[in-house]
Amino acid sequence: MPAAYRRVIVKVSGQALSGEDGRPVSTEAAGRLASELKAAADAGAQVGVVVGGGNIIRGVAAEMTGTDRVTADLMGMAATVINGLALKSALEALGQPAVVMSAIGFGRIVPPFDREAADRALSSGHVAIFVAGTGNPFFSTDTAATLRACELGADALIKATNTDGVYDSDPALNPDAVRCDSLTYMDVIERKLAVMDMTAVSLAREKNLPIVVLALAEPGGIARAVAGEPIGTSVKGV
Repeated sequence: MPAAYRRVIVKVSGQALSGEDGRPVSTEAAGRLASELKAAADAGAQVGVVVGGGNIIRGVAAEMTGTDRVTADLMGMAATVINGLALKSALEALGQPAVVMSAIGFGRIVPPFDREAADRALSSGHVAIFVAGTGNPFFSTDTAATLRACELGADALIKATNTDGVYDSDPALNPDAVRCDSLTYMDVIERKLAVMDMTAVSLAREKNLPIVVLALAEPGGIARAVAGEPIGTSVKGV
C-alpha cells in the first residue's frame, strides 16, 4: 500500500533499544527497531527518528539522585547519541542508508543538526536519526520530535511506545481503561492524557501536526501508520 504520509518523524524511547537481559543497548533490539523503520521507508515514506536515552540514563532520575537538573539533562542528551549510533549501525546492516545528527556538537562523533542537510538526507532515502533532544535542558525528547517534525515539514508524528494507543486512564492501574481511537489536541490538554508532554502537544496543535500513538511491539505498525491505516490513537485538530 502506498504511503499516505510523505514524510514522518518517529519518536521512540531509549527503552526500545534495551535488551531483555538488562543490557542498556541490545543489538537484537536495535535490529528489530531498524526493521520496523526500514519497512516504513520501503513503503514510500521519508522517515526521521528522534530517540530517547532513558535506557542509559534519564535526566529526571539523575536529578533525583542529587545531580543538578541542567547537568542531568545534558547526561541524558549524551545517552541519546549512543542510541542513535547503535540504531544507525542496525539500519545500515539491513542495507538502509542512515545518518545521525545531533542538536549538540559532538565533534567527529556526530555532525550537528542542520535543517537543509536533514531535508536532503530524508529526500534521498536516508533514515535521519536526530539525537540530543532540542539541545536544551528542561525539554523532553517528545518536544524535540515535535520540533523536528515542524522544522522539516513532516506530515505526521508517530510515537511508537509500549502501549497500543492512548487510554482514558492508566491501563496498568485500571483494568476498565478504554483505548481512544481518536482525540483532539484539546482533549489531550484538557484531560491531561498521557500522549506526550504538554509542550509537545501544544506545539503540534499550533502547527496542526497529526500525532499517531501506537505500540512499537506490533510488527509492521509504523508502516501501517505511514500507509494511513487506522492503528493506535490518532490526535488531530478535529
